[in-house]
Amino acid sequence: MTVQLNILPLNAWLPVTSLPFVIAGPCSAESEEQVMETALALARIPQVKVFRSGIWKPRTRPKSFEGIGDSGLKWLQRVKQETGLLTAVEVANPNHVAKAIENGIDILWIGARTVVNPFSVQEICDTLAGVDIPILVKNPLNPDINIWIGALERLNQAGINKLIAVHRGFSFFNRTPYRNSPMWEIPIELKRLIPDLPVIVDPSHICGDKERLLATSQKALDLVMQGLMIETHIHPEKALSDKEQQITPLQLKELLGNLVIRQESVTTGFENSLQELRSEIDKLDEELLDILARRMMVVEEIGKYKKINNITILQLKRWSQIIRERVQGGVYLGLSREFILKLLEAIHEESIQRQTEVMNRKE
Repeated sequence: MTVQLNILPLNAWLPVTSLPFVIAGPCSAESEEQVMETALALARIPQVKVFRSGIWKPRTRPKSFEGIGDSGLKWLQRVKQETGLLTAVEVANPNHVAKAIENGIDILWIGARTVVNPFSVQEICDTLAGVDIPILVKNPLNPDINIWIGALERLNQAGINKLIAVHRGFSFFNRTPYRNSPMWEIPIELKRLIPDLPVIVDPSHICGDKERLLATSQKALDLVMQGLMIETHIHPEKALSDKEQQITPLQLKELLGNLVIRQESVTTGFENSLQELRSEIDKLDEELLDILARRMMVVEEIGKYKKINNITILQLKRWSQIIRERVQGGVYLGLSREFILKLLEAIHEESIQRQTEVMNRKE
């Protein structure tokens, strides 16, 4: 099942001749000199098509730098005039939208903090009615694909057909090496549900530092994401916001030069070998599903026994034993601990649901 949206192909409105295309620029516009120096350097990198910069910054703490405000829009006008780059800013309310359009900004983006609120998204959509402008939609803070899709649907219903989804990672309670957990399965599912939707990746916000930018950008390309949004500052060490995750234009050029662009099409011989391996996976998946179905039948029998003997569904001692033994066995077989835990949690959730249904069933 797919989600039906009216989306204009990327190359119909963006000057992209090859992928990936790059959106780059500082986290925040801080001064006219900083904006122009960065933009002029970025204009010399062929992959960079759009200059991004925050004007109004949604900050967690009120005394943090919240952006230069309206005056920065004039600096972006100058960027466009002197470099030819398209310009993009984040908008969070109808006032931002109106001022950005009035000052000739080419592309707007809706940030993660705004996407999570359907009321805010709808207010922006109402302001955009009848306006032909591209919109980038970042994923919401929490890993809920329906909120992301909902924002895209609202914009599409308002007449916006130049849409790009931006994967910037998700806030997650588990500790990870990333600022925002990539959870790649979510943007992959978005691509499956909306095949015509371009999806790009913001490795700066996923990583939160410079060290993982190359690896994360490479993974984005290997997963057939169409572009990158990378925060770039002429002097990152002096940045007023998110200095740890910004790189210089020279570092960006080096990063892009180190990326491996892989082919989507393959030779006939390779395709035949790949098909044989895929057929093997199909057989294994069928066996796996059959085993899971049989496991759930046993789970229901256990549920019936618990009901007859008036025993609680959740047995923490048994669950702890399963976690300990299965993780140990899985790691021995070469599986990662994180994968085993995710798999066991999903199975346990379904098992609890099945036994709950048994408990509530009237005989």
